Amino acid sequence: MNQSQKFTIEERVRWGDVDAANIIFYGSYIRFFEIAETELFRAVGMPYGKIFDELDIWLPRVHLECDFHRAAQMDDLLEVSVYVGRIGTTSLRLNFEVRRKTEDGTIEKDLMATAHFVLVSTDRKDLKPLPVPDELRRALEPYASSHLRNVFSRRKPSIR
Repeated sequence: MNQSQKFTIEERVRWGDVDAANIIFYGSYIRFFEIAETELFRAVGMPYGKIFDELDIWLPRVHLECDFHRAAQMDDLLEVSVYVGRIGTTSLRLNFEVRRKTEDGTIEKDLMATAHFVLVSTDRKDLKPLPVPDELRRALEPYASSHLRNVFSRRKPSIR
C-alpha cells in the first residue's frame, strides 16, 4: 500500500482516553477511527451530511475488527491512517493503521493498532441494502488500494 493512498489524521491520547495505568483504553481507538473516517469522507467532498441528504443513504457499520500491537500512553501523538480496502455491491471496507509520532516528528514504523470497518449502504426508510452509489465510489477512488484502483478504471460509467 502506497502512503499517498492513505488519508491520515493526528490525534493525541488524552486523559479521558486512558485507564489508571495511563495506557489507552481500547474503546478510545474506535473514536480515533471514526474521526479519521469522517475526515476522509469530508476530504473527498462527501461529508456525511451530503451522503445522507443528497445520496439518500445511511452507512451503518456492520462489522468492526481491531488488533492491538502496542500500548499507546497518555500524551502520545498518534497518526491514524485510513484507506478503502474493498468496495462491494452494497458495502465497503475501510482499513485503519495507527502509528506513534515521536517528539521530533518521526513516524514510528511499528504499528500501534490495525482495524477495519465494514459499512453497508442502506435505504434510509427501511435500512435495506442498496448499491454503493457511483458518486461515492468515484470520490473514494484516490484512497483505494492499488487493486481497487484498477477495478475503478475498468468500470463503465453508469447512466442514471
